[in-house]
Amino acid sequence: MIARLLSILLLLYALGFALFAVTLDRPADASAKDQAIVVITGGAGRIERGAALMKAGAAQRMLIAGADPSVTKADLAPRVGSASLLACCIDIGTESVDTRSNAEEAKRWLDAHHFTRFRLVTSDWHMRRAAYEFEHLLGDGYAIRLDAVHTEPNLMTLFAEYNKYVLRRLSVWLDV
Repeated sequence: MIARLLSILLLLYALGFALFAVTLDRPADASAKDQAIVVITGGAGRIERGAALMKAGAAQRMLIAGADPSVTKADLAPRVGSASLLACCIDIGTESVDTRSNAEEAKRWLDAHHFTRFRLVTSDWHMRRAAYEFEHLLGDGYAIRLDAVHTEPNLMTLFAEYNKYVLRRLSVWLDV
């Protein structure tokens, strides 16, 4: 009986991983308008995607969440490509260190600017867990557009992210 139960759980886990791996999020329509953009640092192309969206007029303001405290706007200028955009409309958040604290940092920033509709930018393999963290923390008072940066993640990246996602969902479900 226990062997069957464990076999079923293992099968569900494997099927869940396969589904996770083949249904990665995609970039959102760049012409859609939002009040703000929140970019989570930590992966290639994320800041560049946010900057391109800002240049296209997709939002009024952008937060780069989870930046190292030593990072300055001058450091980001080559990646953003516009000093005027950096000066007026891009904020650097340095308080967060993981996906959960990215959501907390973003919530404080969104509330300070009275934004309720924003675009979340992160890597395709990271989006599901990031969206879960943001939706769990923010609740129904915010509209989130998911905008995933396309990557070519390897199997280990996908496996690690899937495990983090499953463990986070379990921890919330168990309230630990």
